Amino acid sequence: MRSRIPRKEIKSLAFALYDTGETILGALVVSTFFPLYITKHIDVKIYSLSYGISFLISFASALFLGKIADEKALRKKFFTFFTLLTSLFLISLTPLYGVPLIALFAFLFMLISHQQAMVFYNSLLLNFENKGFASGLGVSFGYIGSAAALIFLAKSLKEPEVYTTVGVLFLILAIPSILLLENPKISSEVSIKEVFKDKNFLLFLVSLFSITEVANTLIAMMGVYLREVYSLENPEIYRIIGLSALGGVIGGVFWGILTDKFSVNKIFPIGFLLWFSFFVFLFFATREILILVGLIAGFSLAHLWSTSRVYIVENFPKESVSVRMSFLSLTERVASSFGLFLWSFLLFITKNDFKLSALLMGILPLIGLGVYIFTHGKR
Repeated sequence: MRSRIPRKEIKSLAFALYDTGETILGALVVSTFFPLYITKHIDVKIYSLSYGISFLISFASALFLGKIADEKALRKKFFTFFTLLTSLFLISLTPLYGVPLIALFAFLFMLISHQQAMVFYNSLLLNFENKGFASGLGVSFGYIGSAAALIFLAKSLKEPEVYTTVGVLFLILAIPSILLLENPKISSEVSIKEVFKDKNFLLFLVSLFSITEVANTLIAMMGVYLREVYSLENPEIYRIIGLSALGGVIGGVFWGILTDKFSVNKIFPIGFLLWFSFFVFLFFATREILILVGLIAGFSLAHLWSTSRVYIVENFPKESVSVRMSFLSLTERVASSFGLFLWSFLLFITKNDFKLSALLMGILPLIGLGVYIFTHGKR
């Protein structure tokens, strides 16, 4: 008698494959090929400004569409529509390659539709029994996807065909979610004004912000940090950053399983101490143990991405999950900008002391832990 894979594992795999496609899109197009292409034709400041504006539009759209999706139980339909739209806009960059200004608009529309898809994708966690494992497996697959894309695909892909290739690959990896994931049937009237007045939710976002900003700063500046502090050459830097991907693969599944076993309320706050400990460890780390730095960094990042969306699903009204997921997306984007601003400020006041500046960044997770304890104690 043939053994059958349990349906919940199949659903988790489908969910994870979408995360894989999403991170490949981010690694190859959003972070690499398109910025390098467009900034040859358009001023970097204009590109950066338009990129930022697209996220403001995306947030406003997600609030409006999230309210409709929550009230009419249209989460799966919106997820499917914006996933298909993302692929379409991405593929369109190939024929538009010779017209940079129009290509930029197509790229911005792709970003907006991609962010909408992610909001509704995260809301589909409502239907999972094993929310932690599904979320963590998605994070693990995402790390595998981005690493494989940068190591194996990036060298062989050429412009403008790269946009068609990634667009089709993204769509193929999204199809299992489109076909197999169920639409959460929960629906109710949603007041965005009431969400804005939900102090526990807003304070949670503040606490989440404290670790998201240090995480995003780490992602952006780790290579520079390793070069300036340890005088590493590029191949050594790539190896350590590559090991962070391995830490993320292990961490996603690890934190996902623990979340289901012990509840997200017990696992999520570990992140504050995890990030504080990481920055202390980084301060004292010698060249000989930098491999551990990479592994712990990925392990810590996996905790953040695996638990934060599950926390929202489990702790706040499920009827407004799509609206609340739009705040999660906004928090991640704002944290990226604020973290880099703070990092620059710390380097300025410490006179470019990278190690001390990184250690000072470690104070933020402790502040976040204080906010979290205050919020949790009021429930």
